Amino acid sequence: MAEEQNTNECTEESCAGCAHADTCSSKKTDFREPANMYSSIKKVIGVVSGKGGVGKSLVTASLARMMREKGYTVGILDADITGPSIPKMYGVHTKAGATEENIIPCTAKDGTKIMSVNLLLEDESAPVIWRGPIIASVVKQFWTDVMWGDLDYLFVDMPPGTGDVPLTVFQSLPVDGVVIVTSPQDLVQMIVKKAAGMAEQMNIPVLGVVENYSYVKCPDCGREIKVFGESHIEEVAAEMGVPVLGKMPIDMDLANAVEEERFYEVTNPYIGDTEL
Repeated sequence: MAEEQNTNECTEESCAGCAHADTCSSKKTDFREPANMYSSIKKVIGVVSGKGGVGKSLVTASLARMMREKGYTVGILDADITGPSIPKMYGVHTKAGATEENIIPCTAKDGTKIMSVNLLLEDESAPVIWRGPIIASVVKQFWTDVMWGDLDYLFVDMPPGTGDVPLTVFQSLPVDGVVIVTSPQDLVQMIVKKAAGMAEQMNIPVLGVVENYSYVKCPDCGREIKVFGESHIEEVAAEMGVPVLGKMPIDMDLANAVEEERFYEVTNPYIGDTEL
């Protein structure tokens, strides 16, 4: 008797958009897109957060700068389509180049290659009012259609949450690991666990946690003032089994570098010297 055909096998169509696509006990489908033929990227690191406003782009740029100072070739894929900030931080306002088939990223003064929707818009201050599937498609194109060249590290500045775009990045790009950004508030730390849980379900390792807004140092006496309450990052990281990569205070030097669009010269002393 002929063996009965399994009609419950997963297909690309049936698994698209499913958060369990990579861990399903049925047939595993690889949704990862091939890189542009002009790109050779050794490591892809996603920088994620459970919610907005915790300084994810600041951490992304700080990690990129750390690796640039070590002599690595680095790129930043700005996947926060509706709230892009990476180009302005680096003082990049020129438009991305293009060939008939590919997009050429812009290069910051420190050699970091940058791709962001702001580098494609006629008016970089114009709002991007697109639905989720379109945004996800653009992010995918930033991987498949951009001529990144030879990079040691590509950092992906992700939008907050666990929606369409993070799912697209996790499924479509060969992400080697993620760094989670948080702040001292209990609410934020609760949401951090959601981001860690999503990465776990997608079989992507969490490389570490960075806490922002940990304190502000009094300019007169040097005392650390815990504006947002006591930090519990060590306990949260221990619970997840990952290292704390840094605890960043509210630092005017970093803030001024962002406002003055010269992050290409920044050394962030609060993120530990680590190989990602």
